[in-house]
Amino acid sequence: MTGTGFSLDRILNTFAAWSLALLWVLPLAYAVWTAFHPAAYEARFELLAPLTLDNFAKAWDAAPFARYFLNTFLLVSLILAGQFFLGTLAAFAFARFQFPGRNLLFTLVLLQLLVMPDILMVENYQTMRLLNLVDTIPAIALPYIASGFGIFLLRQTFMTIPKELDEAARIEGASVLGVLWRVYIPLAKPTYLAYGLVSVSHHWNNFLWPLIVTNSVDTRPVTVGLSIFSAIDSGVEWSVINAATLMTSGPLLIAFLLFQRQFVQSFMRAGIK
Repeated sequence: MTGTGFSLDRILNTFAAWSLALLWVLPLAYAVWTAFHPAAYEARFELLAPLTLDNFAKAWDAAPFARYFLNTFLLVSLILAGQFFLGTLAAFAFARFQFPGRNLLFTLVLLQLLVMPDILMVENYQTMRLLNLVDTIPAIALPYIASGFGIFLLRQTFMTIPKELDEAARIEGASVLGVLWRVYIPLAKPTYLAYGLVSVSHHWNNFLWPLIVTNSVDTRPVTVGLSIFSAIDSGVEWSVINAATLMTSGPLLIAFLLFQRQFVQSFMRAGIK
């Protein structure tokens, strides 16, 4: 009886997993189909339908996607560099130094996790306008430079590193920053990789704040550029739109498929459940 129940549970779990996977992959499959086939086959699924790359060429020529990709690369690089720099210093201070108000300050950092970024958009926009940064890439990046989640994650990792390694490095003549650079950062590489993947993915796909704070092609990332490109008044060519969508999401999808094993292992080593 127990074996039968276990077998039934396993069958139901497998069925549910495949059903969810099918629901997830159907929109992607439709986008791939329409992107690689002529517009006449947007709603016709024929195995012998001709393949074409014209949709990608039309999408690339219809909007300045080269500029959008450059803006997005600069944006995610700026955010990630700032988060790594500030997060590393703050996490090291919280993990290894004793100072008045340490617990209170760390609690305030954790409270940041409870604040939705959308709530602060009006205040952030006013701040960027006062700084004369509206319609610039730094304006998109600045609200995300200090990440409470990144500080928390690195602090928890640094707490697991034995203090004996600090003492050994100090005996060798290393300064405080030397200990951080030579001991803590190398041992926390899996955490940096895990957080870096999450940060890049999130800010590559971020839409609302870049839409509000940018006004020109020179600063728009791919998500905003894609939305403006697809918002046409007459005639919707889904084949071209889906080709553009694949171009913008393709780098993240390819990166995940190539590094999914490292991605999962990094999260497991970082202690994320």
